[in-house]
Amino acid sequence: MKQFVKSLFLFLLLNFGALSLGGFLMGSSPAENTWYLSQNKAPWTPPGWVFGFAWTLIMLLFSVYMSLIWRKNPGKQNALIYGIHLLLNISWNGVFFQFHLVSAGFVILLALLIVLLLTQKKNFGWLNWSLLLILPYCVWLCIASSLNLFVLLYN
Repeated sequence: MKQFVKSLFLFLLLNFGALSLGGFLMGSSPAENTWYLSQNKAPWTPPGWVFGFAWTLIMLLFSVYMSLIWRKNPGKQNALIYGIHLLLNISWNGVFFQFHLVSAGFVILLALLIVLLLTQKKNFGWLNWSLLLILPYCVWLCIASSLNLFVLLYN
């Protein structure tokens, strides 16, 4: 249990640190980003406060999820997969909001979803309760992908 708490604390720091770094790379919040504000947005775009709430919940659950993985199977392969996850997660903000590479942003979101699903399959299989911990993340990535795709297609 002590090891789990240590890894949970580490993953909370890493995940929320990545979230902060991604926000920094965004340049400004979506509500203040003049490029983003000028884009046609999908009718199902949630209000701004939903993004902060969603990412907080997602990172809390994902930190628990990664702690379970680390307890079960620590090692280079899971560390590498997690590193790829962090890189994709952080890079999307700058790619989309700063460089306006909407197509690349869409690919990053799809890659992030694939990495997340492959992590689940590798460590727990498909029919495991741990899937509930990443389900909000998967749903949010699908929503984000649809919003990204809308900007790509209608601007």
